[in-house]
Amino acid sequence: MKDKFFSYIENLQDTITSKLQEIDGEAKFHEDLWKRPEGGGGRTRVIENGAVFEKGGVNISGVHGALPKSMQTYFGVEDADFYACGLSLVLHPKNPMVPTVHANWRYFEMYDKEGNIVDQWFGGGQDLTPYYLFDEDATHFHTICKAACDAHNSEFYSTYKKRCDDYFWNTHRDEARGIGGLFFDYCKATEEMTMQNWYDFVTEVGNSFLESYVPIVLKRKNLEYTKEQRDWQEVRRGRYVEFNLVHDKGTLFGLKTNGRIESILMSLPPHVQWHYDHHPKKDTEEYRLVEILKKPKIWV
Repeated sequence: MKDKFFSYIENLQDTITSKLQEIDGEAKFHEDLWKRPEGGGGRTRVIENGAVFEKGGVNISGVHGALPKSMQTYFGVEDADFYACGLSLVLHPKNPMVPTVHANWRYFEMYDKEGNIVDQWFGGGQDLTPYYLFDEDATHFHTICKAACDAHNSEFYSTYKKRCDDYFWNTHRDEARGIGGLFFDYCKATEEMTMQNWYDFVTEVGNSFLESYVPIVLKRKNLEYTKEQRDWQEVRRGRYVEFNLVHDKGTLFGLKTNGRIESILMSLPPHVQWHYDHHPKKDTEEYRLVEILKKPKIWV
């Protein structure tokens, strides 16, 4: 399973970066191959200062070795080995009318000292973070997410949409990071779902990513914007940074397993603003966005 899924994310990385490069039309992805001293490595691809994408990364990795002490405590195990692979992407567009997007699809195995698999699961999801909210964009994104879920289980979308709303919640701000999408984790074999079934589901979601995001980019990338709207984008990017550094499990896992710091922090935008006690004016688009982020909305 791990070999099959790693092969899948290798191909998916090629597909996604090729399409994004075509859309940008100016910048190219820079590839960086790296190795992890304890075992494994990855292929990082970063795009910067493009016509459309100010910064973005589409990274894959496959790492293995002894599970660090901090993670042994987290999982409640002793002296375990692990293998983890996945694709993680974040795209920060230049135009504030185009939303930031994040996606991640991953697979994890844990072994005893004899090398037997004692646990395995899939996880992942995708979510959208707009700075100016076009309701039809949110509906489109969630419609594609729902279609991918419905192909496997009619209850998946409502379940994983709620988990996404709960997960990408900046508790210290009491607001959502964005307008959500899907979030699933610890997808293990059951009587209803084999690991192959989970593989089919996760890859369906991964394959739907470009369809969920590209039409939005193409519709909004050439819209005009003001300096004030750009400033608002950078203020909201600050909330994005706060979530990733304070709450995100993937970031924390990478930091605790001696992950590659440049790849882990690839998700952070290049230009951000923090203002003391900042609040948008009432009856503005900025105010409407924040009000919606205070209570997750049903989009489809």
